[in-house]
Amino acid sequence: MNFTELKDLLNESYERYNNPVFITEDPIIVPHSFSHKEDMEIAGFFAATLAWGQRPQIIRSSMKLMQMMDHEPYKFITSSSENEIKMLQRFVHRTFNGSDCMFFVRSLKNIYLKHNGLEDVFSDAFYRHNNLKQSLIEFRRIFFEIPHLHHAEKHISDAAKESACKRINLFLRWMVRNDGRGVDFGLWKKIPSSALYCPLDLHTGNTSRELGLLNTKQNNWKAVEELTTILRKFDANDPVKYDFSLFGLGIYDKL
Repeated sequence: MNFTELKDLLNESYERYNNPVFITEDPIIVPHSFSHKEDMEIAGFFAATLAWGQRPQIIRSSMKLMQMMDHEPYKFITSSSENEIKMLQRFVHRTFNGSDCMFFVRSLKNIYLKHNGLEDVFSDAFYRHNNLKQSLIEFRRIFFEIPHLHHAEKHISDAAKESACKRINLFLRWMVRNDGRGVDFGLWKKIPSSALYCPLDLHTGNTSRELGLLNTKQNNWKAVEELTTILRKFDANDPVKYDFSLFGLGIYDKL
């Protein structure tokens, strides 16, 4: 398949799968359940954090967590007492347990009250370094700056250790991209879509290798950079739009 044929395939798949009709089957339905910016980004952050395993279970767990926060995640994060936070002890999704959940709430509370929120943590670091990888690294440092159990660290991947950071990159795609199609939100205006990295998981990695877009064998940060560099050749301003293509071709078209 030559460059033009491959670009046509990716664009066709993007047009097909970047469609609100698929929202109900995807964890992005969780932030779509809210209308205020802070609620949407907090709901999106938790949904992306829990995004491993079967998608129906991810959605059920994320919605359950939002219910435990009285469907007001921003208010809960910023105003809840320690006794209210401890009610999350019973939450569990795979290896993400109640202690992890309580720490995440405390950390987000620290971020919103002392760092002006998730958007500023990511965007300020991006503009200091002009590099989104460094933004991911700095976000992780701030996220774990308050006391925590070591177990919680497994739920935020570390780009400094060459992790693919699939879930954080997915969250950033949701928050940053704005193509007017009603799927991604475009809530954050300070990071350009051109700077985003493709969320790389088993499905997108396998599909990318099938298409000859990716040579790196492991799904690590090297593979993320390699794939995103190639995708920028197809669309320099919005390379991550092809996440829809790669996911759709792998899941629905069974490439």
